[in-house]
Amino acid sequence: MAKVAFIGLGVMGYPMAGHLKVKGGHDVTVYNRTAAKSAAWAEQFGGKSAPTPAEAAKDADFVFTCVGNDDDLRSVTSAKDGVLQSMKSGAILIDNTTASADVARELHAAAKEKGIGFIDAPVSGGQAGAENGVLTVMCGGDEATYARAKPVIDAFARMVGLMGAPGAGQLTKMINQICIAGVVQGLAEGIHFGKRAGLDIEKVIEVISKGAAGSWQMENRHKTMNEGKYDFGFAIDWMRKDLGIVLSEARSNGARLPVTALVDQFYGDVQAMGGNRWDTSSLLARLEK
Repeated sequence: MAKVAFIGLGVMGYPMAGHLKVKGGHDVTVYNRTAAKSAAWAEQFGGKSAPTPAEAAKDADFVFTCVGNDDDLRSVTSAKDGVLQSMKSGAILIDNTTASADVARELHAAAKEKGIGFIDAPVSGGQAGAENGVLTVMCGGDEATYARAKPVIDAFARMVGLMGAPGAGQLTKMINQICIAGVVQGLAEGIHFGKRAGLDIEKVIEVISKGAAGSWQMENRHKTMNEGKYDFGFAIDWMRKDLGIVLSEARSNGARLPVTALVDQFYGDVQAMGGNRWDTSSLLARLEK
């Protein structure tokens, strides 16, 4: 059993911290910007809460962060009450935020100066994956730090992999989002076309999902898409944040991402329809408006 701190109890972090306590058997202290959520988590899982990130991280062996973006991450790590101000030498900071590769490298350097290990470890699998403890975790960092962190991460993961040096986890998550964007747009267009052609979408998907067109998105989102329901997954606001990171990185490394850039614009159209909190499959709504 390790002493663990978890910073950020959003739709992902709340159940992830729960798995660290219940499945992992660790001594977990949490912090959330909204204190009531920290208190609710502590009551539900039997852990503890702290008033600041620094207080939560004090004496912890492993500190997890799962917040909104680069600025939020800097706030809970490097600011006056951030975790890097109180973490002990030899501890490991594991960041599950989907953020830029630049901030991952920045935090790795800052942690190293204090004798603290760092792993950038963004996740994929959505809210359901977090709740069921079957997330995919893409890690960047050195092998020795990763070897110590992986058994703890395993409490909420189905797949954990070291992708390379600091920042490599975030770069891998960018690829994940690139692939999802294209697949969801293709699925939206397919369902839209099928409806216009007068086909039974359920029968169509039953057949083509068993062939080369099959995907996780098709299996898990076609029913709700066909019914015009978009409250079952990753919100567009967050996807656009992620795609913004992707496109910024592409401008730096010279990668050409025409489909990703176009789908990002399509998500902007859905936001203009009032769909900021709709899930990413709502690309279909844009075609049917």
